[in-house]
Amino acid sequence: MTEDTTGYQRPPAEVRFAAELERLREDDTGPRPPGWALSLRAARTFIVGDEARGVTRKFVGDTSLIDRALVTLATSRGLMLVGEPGTAKSLLSELIAAAVSGTSTLTIQGGAATTEDQIKYSWNYALLVAEGPSTRSLVPAPLLTGMAEGRLVRFEEITRCPLEVQDSLLSPLSDRVLAVPELTGPDAMVFARDGFNVIATANTRDRGVNEMSAALKRRFNFETVFPIADFDTELGLVEAEAARLLEHSGVGVAPRRDVLEVLVTTFRELRDATTEEGRTMDRLSAVMSTAEAVSVAHAVGVRGWFLRGEAGGAADIVECLAGTAAKDSPDDLARLRRYLEQQASRRDGEQWRALHAARHLLPG
Repeated sequence: MTEDTTGYQRPPAEVRFAAELERLREDDTGPRPPGWALSLRAARTFIVGDEARGVTRKFVGDTSLIDRALVTLATSRGLMLVGEPGTAKSLLSELIAAAVSGTSTLTIQGGAATTEDQIKYSWNYALLVAEGPSTRSLVPAPLLTGMAEGRLVRFEEITRCPLEVQDSLLSPLSDRVLAVPELTGPDAMVFARDGFNVIATANTRDRGVNEMSAALKRRFNFETVFPIADFDTELGLVEAEAARLLEHSGVGVAPRRDVLEVLVTTFRELRDATTEEGRTMDRLSAVMSTAEAVSVAHAVGVRGWFLRGEAGGAADIVECLAGTAAKDSPDDLARLRRYLEQQASRRDGEQWRALHAARHLLPG
């Protein structure tokens, strides 16, 4: 029975792409690692796509990274995805989990307030008081569930967690066992079933928040997810994702490509602190990632449609960029203003002229 996702803002990957996963499972004749729902080749196809088989491309990046990531997860080592914010680390971990385990929702969201209870297990305190510690009063968290069922567990932004919380992964990743000391007998130890492993993510800007212990680092293979290098590839991704988000938001027109070209060029130049012509400029401290570009493109379309009944233009880009560029440092707003005054004015085209003309819309 197909799950009704009407009204969901963002269903998980295994729901959005259920038909593709089912088709791949039916046609999958390759060898599968123990506990995996798909072979490595089929899991790779799910992520990088195959037009002939009706499988869409879901991750734009280095395909060899996908191969290394899947091979890592077929071993006894966890996978650590690191990179700049907005480089689709979380998306990649979600897609891999959906392909390998059939579910991507065993997720731990790292943060300063994350506790071991949210990682391992907690208790139903009413039952705990009435009956004492038992499997009935035990409330599994993602790690215990993943080990017991043989599934991948996603740990987002692991370095946002305190060191002692991170290290709760040491025994599950090395000995493949989780102790529940409150219980007795066989229930006191949960042994990992085939298919269990951990995918963690950490963005390079926050890796210093809580540095990982050397012991935990040894249990992971590290893979870096880089920003998209090719302009046309990034433009195509922003266009496709923005169109999908705008349709979901009830916007009746597709984003204009000439507007998106200006948007993506602006993001790339502000991110690299270099123009297409090779001129250097001040680097913004804000994250000018592809994910942020998609968010701005979405906002531009929403502004244009719901305020004026059109697709949105360069003036909307300026309005939406202010919140993106100024969120980390007020100085970034001045750098953005200099870019609009000095660089946008040198470009040809209707949308570049409109972008330059709209510079007065920046606050301050």
